[in-house]
Amino acid sequence: MNALQRATALRVRLPRPAPGLALAWAVITLVLLWALAPALFTSADPLLGDPSDKLLPPSGTHWFGTDSLGRDLYARVVHGAWLSLNSVLLAVALAVVTGSLLGLIAGYFRGIADDIVMRVCDVLLAIPSLLLSMAIITVLGHGSVKVAVAVGIAGVASFARTVRSEVLRVREAGYVEAARAAGVGAPTILVRHIVPGAYRAALVLATVEFGTSLLAVAGLSFLGYGEPPPQPEWGALISGGRDFLGTAWWLTTIPGLVVVAVVLAVNRISRSRRQG
Repeated sequence: MNALQRATALRVRLPRPAPGLALAWAVITLVLLWALAPALFTSADPLLGDPSDKLLPPSGTHWFGTDSLGRDLYARVVHGAWLSLNSVLLAVALAVVTGSLLGLIAGYFRGIADDIVMRVCDVLLAIPSLLLSMAIITVLGHGSVKVAVAVGIAGVASFARTVRSEVLRVREAGYVEAARAAGVGAPTILVRHIVPGAYRAALVLATVEFGTSLLAVAGLSFLGYGEPPPQPEWGALISGGRDFLGTAWWLTTIPGLVVVAVVLAVNRISRSRRQG
C-alpha cells in the first residue's frame, strides 16, 4: 500500500466531526466568554442609554437594537450572561451535590434511609418544577441567588433518584463485595468504588439540568422574581419587551433566541455524552 492509499484509509477510519456538536460548543464558549469578559465584546454601558436612540432596530451601530430608554440591547444581553449563568450554575451545583448525596445514602444504606429519601423525592417530583420553584421563592424572597436556590431544590429529586439507581447497580459488583468482605468501611467503599461508578450518570444529568435550569431561571426572572430593574437578566429582558411586541419585536425575540440557542446547545452536548 503506497502513501496515498494509507492516507485515504486513515481518513476513512477517522470519525467525521459533527457540525451540530461543533456549533453547540461554539455557542457555549461564546456565552461563557460573554459572562467572564463582557468588555471584550462591547464597550457600551448596559445600564445607561441615550433617549434619542430609543427603540432603534438592529443595525451596524446597535447589533441587537435599543430599548425604550435608548440602551444598547446587545450590551445588555452580553452583560446579562453573567447574571443568568451564575444563577444557573449555582442551581445545578446545589441540585447535584444535595441530590447525589441523598442518592448515595439511599442506595448504599437502603432501609429506612432509602424509604425516607424516596418518599421525599416522590413528593417533589409530583409537583411541577416551575410551580415548586415559585412556591419556594415566595418563601425565600426575590433575588438571583434565591431564584437559584429555588430552582436547585426543585432539581434535587431527579439527581437523587438517578444516583440511587446507579449506586444500586454498582454496589452489587464483585469488587465492591470483595471490599466489603475484606472489612473495608462504608465511607471508603463509597469514595473509592461507589462514587466513581455513579458519577457519569450524574454528570450527564447535570448537563441536561443546565438547560432545564436556564429555562426555569429565565422564567422566574420573566415573572419578576429575579434581580430588580435595571439589571439585565435574560428573563427580565424578555419581559421588558412585552409592551413593544408590535413596534419593537427585537426586545423580546433576540434575548429569547439567545436563551433557546444556549438550551439547544447544552442538549446537543448532553446527547453526545450519552451516546459516548
